[in-house]
Amino acid sequence: MSRKIKLIWDFRGPVSLETAKHHCIHLKEYTTIEKLNYHEVNFIQISEMHSIAFITVDEIDMKTFRDALKPHRGELG
Repeated sequence: MSRKIKLIWDFRGPVSLETAKHHCIHLKEYTTIEKLNYHEVNFIQISEMHSIAFITVDEIDMKTFRDALKPHRGELG
């Protein structure tokens, strides 16, 4: 079984939550256009001034997503 990788984008400031939500829309559009599989696209509000958007993918597909989308960081998902 392949490990899952969570690719993460950090957004900061008073509109970070709305920005993270909007980024999720673009992540889903990208996967549809490119016909790529993923496990989850979602967002989390860390604080009033920090939110993240993320996509969880199989490790084998991570480089495809990373190179095209330039996430800020990643972690085992």
